[in-house]
Formats: sequence, structure tokens, C-alpha cells
Amino acid sequence: MDLATVYRRTMECWAVRVNAVRPEQWEDPTPCRDWTVRDLVNHVVGEDLWTVPLMRGSTLEEVGDRLEGDLLGEDPIVTALRAAAEAESVVAETLPSGGTVQLSYGEETMAEYVHQLAADHLIHAWDLAAATGGDTRLDTALVTSVAGWFADREEIYRAAGAIGPRTSTTGAAQHDLLAGFGRDAEWGPNHAALARFSTAFGRGDVETIMALMTDDCVFEATGPAPDGVRHEGAEAVRAVWLDLFGSTADAAFIEEESFVRGDRAVLRWRFTWSRPDGAPGHVRGVDVLRLRDGKVAEKLSYVKG
Repeated sequence: MDLATVYRRTMECWAVRVNAVRPEQWEDPTPCRDWTVRDLVNHVVGEDLWTVPLMRGSTLEEVGDRLEGDLLGEDPIVTALRAAAEAESVVAETLPSGGTVQLSYGEETMAEYVHQLAADHLIHAWDLAAATGGDTRLDTALVTSVAGWFADREEIYRAAGAIGPRTSTTGAAQHDLLAGFGRDAEWGPNHAALARFSTAFGRGDVETIMALMTDDCVFEATGPAPDGVRHEGAEAVRAVWLDLFGSTADAAFIEEESFVRGDRAVLRWRFTWSRPDGAPGHVRGVDVLRLRDGKVAEKLSYVKG
């Protein structure tokens, strides 16, 4: 498959997933850590808007900061589809020239830039589908094409911080391509549930925390007894959170790392607060969690020291 066709078909793959986003999903978490659905789509729209001037010869300085910030406006889907269509049209017009573009790291061939764009649209199409419950199956020919191009560039991307650590591979083409881009190919509802749960703890939002826990939830605290204290049922667990966030000055949980496998999850965190004299305090710990039907059913906490 020639590059122009690969690019066009990855754009179509992306557009189909964007068009399927429901109004209530824009603030949902995605496989891209710290990005909501809206953040993810905004990122790709920014790429598409940049494509037009760069492929027509503009420099970064000439474009300036006009493509920064929120680009989606009040109708994100229309904005995203329009940006994609304009980028696709310009690439079809200019790619045959075999010219160059100015990127952040210097001059690059148009072909290499379009390869980068095709890969990003394909991977983010999967991210978006995973986040919104859409079709996560990617076209085999596109996966093969992008994987062939990416094989010699994976470590360059990783060294530059553009992708996370490679995850486990299985020999399946799509799974292994996603692994190369630092994705968990099994990302699904339980991953999204954990992301929401962690975010709610980060801001001390007890109502949201409890909405993300089952009615028969269990929480095991870290002390004072050697085995901790066990709290059973939503009412008892809610009381713990209300006391924790209500009586601790500047209480905040910061996620350091997390992973999900099936209905089990591990969340590593740092808890900070202000002491009565104003001095900062902190502990680091880990939660071992069990998830059920998109909610946390069991939270077993362990603290260092």
C-alpha cells in the first residue's frame, strides 16, 4: 500500500471513531494517561490543523501559538472531522512533490512526516475506541504498514519521551503494535473505572468516590492494628472518607503508578497533607483493588514505614 493510501485510510479510521463519541463521553478517561476523550481529540485536531501550513511550507515561527489551547469549541465532532478533511486534502495535494517540512527537530521529508501522522491517527483511533466502547479492531493492512515503518523508530520515540515503556507482546500484529506504542491492548472498562477512582481521590471528592464503589464495598485501612481495620459496606466506607478529607488539612492523593489485569488492580500513590504547624507531611502506599461491574468492590491499603 502506498503512503498516500495509508494516510487516507488512517484518517478514515480516526474519523469513524470520532463520529461515534457520545455527548456524555467527552470527560471520560482514555488509555493516554492524564487525557480525557476531549483532550485526546483536541490533540489530534491540533495535529491536523498543523498539517495544513506545514505541508504548504510554513515554519513553526510563522504558525506561532494560534493552534494552542482548546481547539474543539462547542461542536467537537464537527471541528474534528473538518480538520481531518482539510489535512487529508492538503496531504493529497502536496505529498507527491516529495518536498520537506519544518518540524520541531528540524527539516524533515514530507514522506516521513506523513508516516508519523498516519501512525498517530491509527493509534489514537484505537485509544478513542477503547475509551468510548467503540470498535477497537484496526485494519490489518494499516497495522502491518505502520508497524513496518515504526520498527526502526520505536526506541527513538521512547528516548524522546513520546511513548511509554513497551508492554507485553503476544505475536498478534495489532496487540504488538499497541505494545510498541506503550499501550495495554486489554485496556477497557475496568481501566477506565480505576482512572476515575484515582482522579476522584486526587481531589478528595467523596461523593464521586462512593459512586465508583459497590454497595457492599470493603476497605481495609493500614492501621492501627497490624492487620489494619476493616470497613464493610458503603455507609461505613463513606464515613472513613468523610473523616479523612474533613479532618486532614490539605489532604491530597497523587497517583504514581497503576495497572489492571482482569478484575484486579494495583494503584501506587503518595498521600500529602499539612501538619498543625503548617509543615508538609506525606506517606507513600499502594492499594490492591478488586473491581466489579465498573466499580471498586475491595480496596486493601498498605503504607510504607
